[in-house]
Amino acid sequence: MPFKPLGLRKQPKEKIKEGQAVKKREVEEQLITLEEEKVYRAGVVSIRDLIAPSALRVESNFVQLGDTFLRTIFVVTYPRYISVGWNAPILNLNSTMDVSMFFYPVQASIILKQLKKKVGALQAQLSGDAEKGAPRDPLRETALRDIEQLRDDLTQGVEHFFQFAFYLTIYAKSKEELDKTTEEMENMFGGKLIYTKHVLFQSEQGFNSTLPIGIDELNISFNMNSSPIAASFPFMSAELTSDDGILYGVNRHNNSLILFDRFSLQNANMVVFATSGAGKSYAVKLEVLRSIMQGVDVIIIDPEMEYSHLSEAVGGTYVNISLASESKVNPFDLPRPVGQEISTEDIIRSAVITAKGLIRIMFGSLTPQEDSIVDRALLETYAKKDITPTVDLTTVEPPIMQDLLEVLEGMEGADTLVLKLRKYTEGTFAGLFNSPTNVNMDNQLVVFSVRDLEDELRPMAIYTLVNYVWNIVRSERKKRLLVIDEAWWLMMHEDSAKFIYALVKRCRKYYLGVTTITQDVNDFLRSQYGQAIVNNSALQLLLRQSPSAIDTIQKTFLLTEGEKYLLLEGSEGEGIFFAGLKHAAIKVVASYTEDQLITSDPAQLLEIEKAKKEFDEDMGAR
Repeated sequence: MPFKPLGLRKQPKEKIKEGQAVKKREVEEQLITLEEEKVYRAGVVSIRDLIAPSALRVESNFVQLGDTFLRTIFVVTYPRYISVGWNAPILNLNSTMDVSMFFYPVQASIILKQLKKKVGALQAQLSGDAEKGAPRDPLRETALRDIEQLRDDLTQGVEHFFQFAFYLTIYAKSKEELDKTTEEMENMFGGKLIYTKHVLFQSEQGFNSTLPIGIDELNISFNMNSSPIAASFPFMSAELTSDDGILYGVNRHNNSLILFDRFSLQNANMVVFATSGAGKSYAVKLEVLRSIMQGVDVIIIDPEMEYSHLSEAVGGTYVNISLASESKVNPFDLPRPVGQEISTEDIIRSAVITAKGLIRIMFGSLTPQEDSIVDRALLETYAKKDITPTVDLTTVEPPIMQDLLEVLEGMEGADTLVLKLRKYTEGTFAGLFNSPTNVNMDNQLVVFSVRDLEDELRPMAIYTLVNYVWNIVRSERKKRLLVIDEAWWLMMHEDSAKFIYALVKRCRKYYLGVTTITQDVNDFLRSQYGQAIVNNSALQLLLRQSPSAIDTIQKTFLLTEGEKYLLLEGSEGEGIFFAGLKHAAIKVVASYTEDQLITSDPAQLLEIEKAKKEFDEDMGAR
């Protein structure tokens, strides 16, 4: 019998039927499973189902996604100059939009070759015009200067070159709203001399170009170097809102509120620079008024009697310092020691140095011999009143200028000093420094007015007042503000400038914030101490500046060109507010009641006085 392979052997019929039945059951089970899975999937909603519109309609100049209409705007050309954050007003609008920015780097060698050809063509045109006697062409001359500057920057690696594309897709609930929003956007761009268009027969490509997939289907770019591209960065650190503090104004970048607590910074000092009529006193008075409501004590040195109305309104103490005034401040006053932090000997030594600074301002200068004599005389003057390192300062009576004169009269080589000092004890200026202090400081607002003093005496008086306030501050720790208006008076003399700088540097330890206000920016910053005061002030408020001072301001505060022009062209109360490392454009805004209390407008003040007079007459008639 021939051999048959095992795989070809014939199986019994029963086993074949059984295998077929098993296969049939498996197929039926698979069909049932597929049907059940189909039913299950029909009831499942994917993320794509959730975010996808119900319908998509592409028109020539807009796309409709379900019930939403959208249109893409692209920038075609830019002006010669764009400011930092030029797109911030558009991006901060309260409307839905998508923004895409594409940067295409271009090799410097390619651009330099093209710029070289362009320079040659411009120079040839200008030379041809000159030979023909044609009038100069400012456009070509400006273009030539710009190209030469760009060539230098590209060669030195200061600048890089790009092709820059800027697309903006706006959303609306209706076609009419879409058209209106488009017109508003194009007008805002046009106001900055930026020419834009909206898509036409490329609406789908425009929509795709602003999707978060990084694909540019419009390919509409503009040649631009890195500096203006940096100015187009859409994310600006312009928020200056905190949980505590007072309202300084409205953020012009996004209309948010600038709320800040100056005592939360590394120091509470502030400088305010502005030209006359820019609103610097208005802004400071507004801060003073709001700080008083927060429980802060405020002391003001007022050279122009601008704070009298505010003082009267809040029940403050208004002290008029003049030769004929009954209010006197003694420059020889001493602070009371706070605990054991400062020894009595150090306080006396500090008082002598401060008094000697006042003598220098009064006399103009001191020779080394005169300086030594005055130093010894001041120590003897305090000793004459039994003020020594072992005495209790709370029980002593400070000397006055007459005591110093008597000590000098008994010293050899002090004849010239005696003659100069007699003017302040017996002569024309006798009523200013030769009396004990009789000023009441027990009030939340104290204003010292020096308006009625001659210009010659103002630096001395302000120096004395600031020293007196510093003694009060060191005697009792309390949250306080010291406002020094027209601080450039103190920058005129080195001793007073040095004293203010020391005060600004040390006041943080005594919970004091110094506000320095000036309109003579050049004189203030030209002093080394003025520059140091700015560096030690965590808050800075810059309002409208004069053209003569703007370059100094720009260099000191590292302003961009856009911020520079903002300070030149800003209206009253508009400027830049610096707080620590942050800064923002600010608009100082007051309520109607606050405005009536702090205004410096002569016409408005006359109206207020007239209304007050009519009210008093009416009440008297009743």
